[in-house]
Amino acid sequence: MSTIQEAYAGGVTIYDTSPHYGNGLSEVRLGTGLRRADRKKILISTKIGRVMETMPRPDAPRDETISPGFLGYFPHQPRFDYSYDGTMRSIEQSLLRMGLDRLDIVLIHDCDIWTHGAEKAPIRFKEAMDGAYRALDKLRNEKVISAIGVGVNESPTATKFAKAGDFDVTMLAGRYSLLVQNALDEFLPLAHEKKMGIMLAGVFNSGILATGAVPGARYDYAPASPEIMDRVRKIEAVCKAHGVSIRRAALQFSMSHPAVVSVVLGGVNPQEVRDNIVEGRERVPVGLWADLKAQGLLNPAAPTPSA
Repeated sequence: MSTIQEAYAGGVTIYDTSPHYGNGLSEVRLGTGLRRADRKKILISTKIGRVMETMPRPDAPRDETISPGFLGYFPHQPRFDYSYDGTMRSIEQSLLRMGLDRLDIVLIHDCDIWTHGAEKAPIRFKEAMDGAYRALDKLRNEKVISAIGVGVNESPTATKFAKAGDFDVTMLAGRYSLLVQNALDEFLPLAHEKKMGIMLAGVFNSGILATGAVPGARYDYAPASPEIMDRVRKIEAVCKAHGVSIRRAALQFSMSHPAVVSVVLGGVNPQEVRDNIVEGRERVPVGLWADLKAQGLLNPAAPTPSA
């Protein structure tokens, strides 16, 4: 609770969670931590796509269930469900867990190749557009939800959703950072054109842009390859020459694209929250960006922070 309260005291206004995080435990903790917050001053975002079964089904198909993958979690069985009814059920569960009567943002979660594989992703996409999208659009019209969107791990999938529906926001994880800018070619210009806000997640690419190229550094949820380690060392050298941590450079770069409305950071304790706030506010010398581009370490077309 102290971590959430530190974020609120520090002026953080958007809080993102999901039934997936701890099988609902994250939503319970967030709702409890923000119980006394001024609701008019904050935005709460959650997701659909996984329904929690309180009584596990031993006969459930393996491709419909997933391991929580978190240190702390409720003993429920998560089940993929992008249907209309499943979406309504998921939102009802989320409202109950957080003690709310409305939600500011709801995202269709992990409906992508990363999660479902190339063969099943198109099937899940159709299920989401035929079911989840209709449910979210209805709840948006009824003012139960203020904004709807998707949260995915690939730029092409984000582009596909953006072209298929009237979405207010997209959360894109790990595809636009100081290390990876493949969202710059098509998706971010499209989002900017459609006035669709982008919430960037994974801006440290699983940690390597926060820790640097240290032994055991991780990239995209796995140990970083030698090629990635070498590229990060080169970025670190430029940052060091300008007296800036790679963490600060990574964070401020991610916030500089005009389509980006927020950066989603995870703080495991109050000190990490304080560090994130400071790193997001401290200035970075503009020469750093020019040097990164000159050395071929940053896309020349990428917007960068001004002085």
